[in-house]
Amino acid sequence: MAGGPLRGGRMRRAVGALGAVGCLGLTAGACAQSGAAAGGAPAGDPVTVLRGAADALVEAGSAQTRTSMEMASGGTRVTIRGEGVYDFRERTGRLKVLLPQDPAGQEVRRPITELLAPGALFMKNRGAGVPADKWVRVDTGTLADGNLVTGGATDPLVAAEVLRGTRTAAFVERTEVAGTAVRHYRGTADLAVAARDASEPNRGPLGAAAEGFATASVPFDVYLDDEGRIRKVRHRFSFVNGTEERPVAVASTTLLFGFGAPVRVRLPAADDIYAGRIAEQ
Repeated sequence: MAGGPLRGGRMRRAVGALGAVGCLGLTAGACAQSGAAAGGAPAGDPVTVLRGAADALVEAGSAQTRTSMEMASGGTRVTIRGEGVYDFRERTGRLKVLLPQDPAGQEVRRPITELLAPGALFMKNRGAGVPADKWVRVDTGTLADGNLVTGGATDPLVAAEVLRGTRTAAFVERTEVAGTAVRHYRGTADLAVAARDASEPNRGPLGAAAEGFATASVPFDVYLDDEGRIRKVRHRFSFVNGTEERPVAVASTTLLFGFGAPVRVRLPAADDIYAGRIAEQ
């Protein structure tokens, strides 16, 4: 794809292909509640439990998802939210991504449709001179962040496989996420270790992120249900944009529910993919 991820002024250039990133936009009902459910810490070492959390999602097959992202730099915050479905076995998904409102409040931004596939991200309603009926294809293997940030939403399986690099972790409490009893863990993952232990399609993206971020260490909070499935995971990334002197802080949150939901993803034909240059925004 000509043009590739964009660069430019401050926040909108930092996210590459979308030109904006997002914030924690989950509804109050989706957030962890303060009232803890009965029960204590599960048996087993937290590090071992979390390193295997992605396997429980693959076993579950699929899920509905809500994503949110928050980027902060120099007192400026940019937010984006997403919602869709994901197939953990096929590693494919569809998201509708809502960009933040234009700062002047004058530009109406249509939702971007994103298709997630092994090694690729497809976007429709991309803007920036791309015809409305065309898709933009991004090779995620070329992205310095491994598409943990560029798409404005972290691929749900990649988000889970970051936990394969868990270095330290501790059980925090029993609580609830959207009415489901969960166990809350807090810890730190190493992206280089995650890349080594991830499934084959995700080793490249996670390895790129380990090299491209300001630090390969990723603090996280994760909430597992009684079947070991991730219900919510929040990562905090840090990277240095080419136009910024200080690291940009990114908080990416993925919420999973409705396990077993049908997922139908049809990737665009070659003729439907835009081959021109993307204008800077």
